[in-house]
Amino acid sequence: MTAPKPAPPGLLEAFRAYEAALMADDVAALDRLFAPGASTLRADADGVLVGHDQISAFRAARGGAAQRTLVQTHVQVIDDEHVLVVAATELARGGRGLQTQLWTRFPDVVEHGGWKVTAAHVSTPPPALDTRIWRVVGDPLVPPTAAGPLSGESVAVKDLYAVAGQCIGAGNPAWLAAAEPEVEHAYAVGRLLDAGAAIRGIARTDELAYSLAGTNAHYGTPPNPKAPYRIPGGSSNGSASAVSLGHATIGLGTDTGGSIRVPASYQGLYGIRTTHGAVPMTGTVPLAPDFDAVGWLTRSADLLAAVGDVLLPEGGNGQGGGTDLVFVPELVGLAEHDVATAVLAWLARTDAAERHWPLAELDGWLRAFQTWQAHQAWRSHGAWLTGNLDVLGADVRGRFEAAAAIDVETAEQAHRQVLEARARIRDLVADRILVLPSASSVAPLAVTGSTLETRNATMRLTCLAGIGGLPAVSIPTRTTHGLPVGVCLVAAAGRDRDLLAVATRLAAR
Repeated sequence: MTAPKPAPPGLLEAFRAYEAALMADDVAALDRLFAPGASTLRADADGVLVGHDQISAFRAARGGAAQRTLVQTHVQVIDDEHVLVVAATELARGGRGLQTQLWTRFPDVVEHGGWKVTAAHVSTPPPALDTRIWRVVGDPLVPPTAAGPLSGESVAVKDLYAVAGQCIGAGNPAWLAAAEPEVEHAYAVGRLLDAGAAIRGIARTDELAYSLAGTNAHYGTPPNPKAPYRIPGGSSNGSASAVSLGHATIGLGTDTGGSIRVPASYQGLYGIRTTHGAVPMTGTVPLAPDFDAVGWLTRSADLLAAVGDVLLPEGGNGQGGGTDLVFVPELVGLAEHDVATAVLAWLARTDAAERHWPLAELDGWLRAFQTWQAHQAWRSHGAWLTGNLDVLGADVRGRFEAAAAIDVETAEQAHRQVLEARARIRDLVADRILVLPSASSVAPLAVTGSTLETRNATMRLTCLAGIGGLPAVSIPTRTTHGLPVGVCLVAAAGRDRDLLAVATRLAAR
């Protein structure tokens, strides 16, 4: 048997320099030790970063790696210019990790003999409880109360719903600290348990559901396994990530301005925002009661519809209607190019008809929606937040500060505009099914986050169903680069079951 080749000159020096820089969070040194260019790789449980720029941005944003000690280092020489290093580590917090690196020698580089990492894979022990996703979890947390059509399914409950014996946290530590255990289940939670589903746990939410990003300032950002290193979408972020990761089969959430549709779009899930008032919000922390609606997320259209059979009223309350699909090019064009292209490609596989709607008032509708939503949010929580705004993260705090400044006259004017817009939107949708993007962009990278511009661009699309009080179903598709995108179907009030049937038919086809 051939003896292993010794490590080439400079290799172990470079490896030790990398380890020292990692423990010191010396991003500049780490950047020098990773090979430049677009083909350098770094992978972990969340996904693969491709290119030196992505890897550098990730390191700069994460705030350092977990402290650890090297316990084993194995060197396998491939040839004079390529070496594989496998290292075992012990983490200060407990458990063992592994790191595999492919080192390549660059002859024109003097430092550390020219050795740089061209590919790396890191593994660390998973936490017993991923607190970015879950506030509390069990196996199950609450068993079903009866056998039924959802037997065998598990539910991630957004931390706005009452679960008997548990407190509601609403995405905020101060709210949770003051909360008392609930004495009975929220309406939707009780219905799911009676239908045979088990409650897997209580999932994170953006603070008081006042965000579309999914980046909770207190508990962190749940992962997006369908688009690694990108934000999950909110405010039903924990429920969406739990379903996407396979921790649960049903994500129970709410949708006020897009909080089901946006995470469904970003994570490649099926999701429904129900007709306003179709499913009682009893036992749920409100944001803006005129727009709040029950919703849920799943990995399949069939399960999305099965949950609808349990939660939606029998027969619906709509006035009937056809299943003709229509799209408005001007609405599709509000999305970024890659999203619009993906939606148009999806439409090309259907018999959807093109329509042109008068949209000159859309920006005014959005302003009215946001103003009345904010006024209602302050009415819901202003008493608790007055003099206490510093308990909120910066982005949500900014929204509530703006909400507090809205005077009654401005709010009432916005309310009148919302009612006028609602009638107009319902007339435009009529008995058709409108197709539009669920969000204006793919999930933004976590290192850059969601900007105000991205939020407003998405809300130009999502506010239509919100203002109209209409049901909306998000169906997953992908961009040409493989990132998740949602195609949204919107129909008249009460046509939730029709939308679910159409979504199931389209998914099967």
